[in-house]
Amino acid sequence: MTYCVALKVAAGMVFASDSRTNAGFDQISTFRKMMVYERPGDRFMVLLSAGNLSISQSIRELLQVERVSLDGSEPQTIWSTQTMFDAARILGHTMRRVNDMDGPALRAAGIDFASTLIFGGQIGNEAMRLFLVYSTGNFIEATPETCFFQIGEAKYGKPVLDRLLSPKTPLQDAAKCALLSMDSTLKSNVSVGLPIDLVVYQAGTLQSENLACIDASNPYFTMLRQSWSERLSAAFESLPNPLWDTTDAHPLRATSERYEVLRKIHNPGDKII
Repeated sequence: MTYCVALKVAAGMVFASDSRTNAGFDQISTFRKMMVYERPGDRFMVLLSAGNLSISQSIRELLQVERVSLDGSEPQTIWSTQTMFDAARILGHTMRRVNDMDGPALRAAGIDFASTLIFGGQIGNEAMRLFLVYSTGNFIEATPETCFFQIGEAKYGKPVLDRLLSPKTPLQDAAKCALLSMDSTLKSNVSVGLPIDLVVYQAGTLQSENLACIDASNPYFTMLRQSWSERLSAAFESLPNPLWDTTDAHPLRATSERYEVLRKIHNPGDKII
């Protein structure tokens, strides 16, 4: 399986992806699921992929050369378009093209055309933008209310992001959030695995040198995982135990108007039929 996450905060963007693919119990391999498209000083874009690996690889390679006429204008590529929105439209067109080429054969073999993508970055003076692209080529854009997207095994890493992330989060804190979200997924799902690809992009720079491939020996990630686990345990242990006495300040057994627990008490003198 896969876990990919992308965050957009005011200070920049963070992209992270695992690299495990699983085609069965004895077919576990490592493949990159992140592609960076960069022209320093002009544009910086990142593509994350989840789903059928062959489809994802076809899409990301074709995307570099695909020429699409948008609204009847001159054909453009992701290297020539002036907005991230149009770049996302070209990506959607590329997905549909791959579907047209490979979809019939895949469906005839009983395989779904399944690939979900995250695409984000910045072009020129335009603001940063982040998109979640579905297998049909349509997409939605991140907003201040929803400033991150996840694909693949998303459920384990989402609580960390929901609790800690906001558009005002500093960029380095956002990077920590992404790594903790990834660690939570690694902890709970064996189908997601190291190494992790990480890119941290500062708004307005139109390039990034903050790229890392994180394996099990990475000193920062090892420290982060251990510290997070220890502090979670300490926070848990510091919480009060459940209090059953209704005279306590925060009793667990409190009157509820919604319902009462269904309970049948059998007394020794009751006749059993």
